Amino acid sequence: MIYFLLFYMVIYMGNAVYGTYIPVYFQSVGAAPAEIGTLLSLGPLVAVLAQPMWGTIGDRAKTKNSVLAALLVGSGVMILLFPLSTAFYYLLAMVCLFTFFQTSIFAISDAITLEELDKQKRWAFGPIRLGGTIGFALMSLGFGYLAKVSIQYLFPVFAVVMLISLFLLLKFPKVSGYQSSGSKMQVWVLFKNRKLMLYMGINLVLQITLGYYYSFFPIYFRELGADNVMIGWSMVISSISEIPFLLLAGRIMAKVRLTHVFLVSSIATALRWFAFSFTENPYWVLPAQLLHGLMFIVLTVTMAMYINREVPKELKASGQTLNGLLSLGVARIIGSFIGGFASESFGMRSVFMYNAWIALACAACIGWVIVRESRQRSAAAEQKGALHG
Repeated sequence: MIYFLLFYMVIYMGNAVYGTYIPVYFQSVGAAPAEIGTLLSLGPLVAVLAQPMWGTIGDRAKTKNSVLAALLVGSGVMILLFPLSTAFYYLLAMVCLFTFFQTSIFAISDAITLEELDKQKRWAFGPIRLGGTIGFALMSLGFGYLAKVSIQYLFPVFAVVMLISLFLLLKFPKVSGYQSSGSKMQVWVLFKNRKLMLYMGINLVLQITLGYYYSFFPIYFRELGADNVMIGWSMVISSISEIPFLLLAGRIMAKVRLTHVFLVSSIATALRWFAFSFTENPYWVLPAQLLHGLMFIVLTVTMAMYINREVPKELKASGQTLNGLLSLGVARIIGSFIGGFASESFGMRSVFMYNAWIALACAACIGWVIVRESRQRSAAAEQKGALHG
């Protein structure tokens, strides 16, 4: 399992490079906020189409490892083609091609890792995923200094990260697709699971606000007076904040209902966006980044663990990619595309404020679900007591 830990460390280094600094690159070549929003939203639109395809291929492939290898190679090749032109439509095409491969990497990686962990009871997903947090933090800081020299380093650094990830993948045990032989199970079975759909819906709403953050926070932070190094430090702080949850994720999932976890996450989301909208000093943004540890990592890890636990084995890869479709596809489309035009109309500060109110509304809905579930459990207990009486 050490190779899994190292794999997550390296693969999330790539996420730190592309996810954090690609908006800065687009800004550096003269793209307007609405153009940046379009560039960062049409890529996820392709992901909406690609995620189910890769999930089905993963479930039906001889090994999921081969599918993940194809995604790594495709991402590494496509990133190297970005610098050939700065024309808007060329960048649009490259984002779409790159996203076709890149967005399913994490879902297929989680499917492989969680299935292997079912056989290796000494390890838990949280500590392994912690490798991703450490890698993200290290690369955020290190690449911040490199980007200060030239943002163009983004592309070769990401390609090298994909190459190292591929070598680590070769050390993984083979994980087969459960539908590679025998009867097939359609992905539509997942939509009959009401609780799964509820949790995915809650996750989608909160991820929409995160989609705006990932697209426009680096630009907004620079407007407040931060440079690329300070952006790197902000990402380090947000990464470090994930460590406590990752170490305790297994225990939390065993003892706390998912609705309660999401309630805490939605409140933290609202507080963070309120903090962003009120401050005018970039240094006050840094402590607000600590709330990240109750947001993205909580949503992604709990959903990945829940899907692995509740979804039929024949659809584990499809379940992970469906969740990825919503959180990395639909949510990023809405957050980036609509957020780009909203930023031009109202300003980024106001959009962060609106996102805070959206998160609060989400918290209110979750609270209603918790109260309803509590009443249903109480009614069931009373009915059971009456029958025994």
